[in-house]
Amino acid sequence: MNVAHCPNHRHKVRISLMAVVTAVAGLMLATMVSINPVDANQSDLAEVRRATAKYHDLETALADGYQLGYRGIITGCIEHPANGAMGYHYFNWDLIDEPGVHPLEPEGLVYIPKPNGDVRLAAVEWVDPEERDDRPGVTSGAVLFGGQLELHILNPALGWYIGHAWIWDPNPSGMFSDWNPDVVCPEGSGAPPPTNP
Repeated sequence: MNVAHCPNHRHKVRISLMAVVTAVAGLMLATMVSINPVDANQSDLAEVRRATAKYHDLETALADGYQLGYRGIITGCIEHPANGAMGYHYFNWDLIDEPGVHPLEPEGLVYIPKPNGDVRLAAVEWVDPEERDDRPGVTSGAVLFGGQLELHILNPALGWYIGHAWIWDPNPSGMFSDWNPDVVCPEGSGAPPPTNP
């Protein structure tokens, strides 16, 4: 008896083939679903890049209300003894004083030192000092970019909810890491950088 002519065999082959097609389609759909948030986040980050590209020119940032530090604090190059550094923070006080955060209007621009002593734009920072929650153990704030960036309190003495995105300079610790191990503050970095790079 030729198995190829057996009706039951053909039915089993069709069912097996349908199962394989269904499994492959399911796998493709699952892969697409897992990739789409990343694509969406890249698209969101591209929007932030477009919104902040003009701030590669520090004079433009200053003209738009960004200034070194915030009310006399955070005026030097910010570094961590083990994790690297951030750089110099230029904050827009009006944006900080507004409640909430807006992804396309970061409250802070982070400039890193260049070898010649000038600075260049490397990251952006969102700051929300108003989003306070005094319950013990609560240390997170707004969530951006599909949950990849959750504002958090880095410095309990300051109490700000903050989050960084290294959109202009690679960070080996990750796009949304606070510290960049490749950034080095100059000696005596408490002094502000040049105002006209």
